[in-house]
Amino acid sequence: MSVSLMLAALAGQQISIPLGKPVVYEKFPAPIAVAGPAFARTCGDNDDWDKPAPPVRIFGNTYYVGTCGISAILITDKAGDVLIDSGTEKGADLVAANIRRLGFQLSDVKYLLHSHEHVDHVGGMARLQQLTGAQLVASAPAAQVFRTGVTAADDPQAGILPRVPTVTVGRIVKDGDTVRSGGLQLTATATPGHTAGALSWSWVSCDGGVCRTMVFADSLSPVSRDDYRFTDHPAWVASLRQGIAKMAGLECDILLTPHPGASNMRQRFGGTAALFDPEGCRNYAAAKTKALDERLAKEAPSK
Repeated sequence: MSVSLMLAALAGQQISIPLGKPVVYEKFPAPIAVAGPAFARTCGDNDDWDKPAPPVRIFGNTYYVGTCGISAILITDKAGDVLIDSGTEKGADLVAANIRRLGFQLSDVKYLLHSHEHVDHVGGMARLQQLTGAQLVASAPAAQVFRTGVTAADDPQAGILPRVPTVTVGRIVKDGDTVRSGGLQLTATATPGHTAGALSWSWVSCDGGVCRTMVFADSLSPVSRDDYRFTDHPAWVASLRQGIAKMAGLECDILLTPHPGASNMRQRFGGTAALFDPEGCRNYAAAKTKALDERLAKEAPSK
């Protein structure tokens, strides 16, 4: 048979060439390209602690599952998930609903972590521990608040905050300690100043071949009850400055904060500001230094 006749015969047949198993691309829920703008539209400038917000896949295995005004961050792993902050007692059910909405199981949450020990961020820990069975990991000062429900006497906001529902702490961590679950490793950075037990957390999330260092930075803001003067508490101010300095030194690709507005999270999720910013932690620290300096200057006697 001539070459031309052979080609003609082959052209009339359906040829199947084995190429191995087809590539299956994993589909992740709530991609930021869609869920981020939905979050921004839903919340706008609303900082209500308990206003429901849609969940958002921020990057890789890191998800926002909090409300419009209070962040809660879920980091997933087949060996067990980690949840940072709970929101209020009421907000905890909204956080749980967002985890379910993403298709994850509450029973897969292995560890509960915290930013600082105020009711707006950890008031729902007892509820979430009940729902998940997870172990609560806390700093020593925060553990005391979880045990008693009472804000520490030296806290600048002592006396004006509601009690925190008491909850069992399974592990105490200090600066530099890590929490591991399968391929996850979260590192605690003690950043006291807003509270004595405040922690910031760092971890790495990957999306395909791209990995980013994520930082959930504590508030580090000089907020207090009306009669409190930071100038009367130099040791507290020194602690706050030390926490800010630690924050400035962290490697930080994607910055997240307990209050979304503190790091422009709505705009960054919505695509109108950059999500990825390697200067995020340094800029955040600079803003907190400015706020502290302004507060101290305001307290200084007029000349």
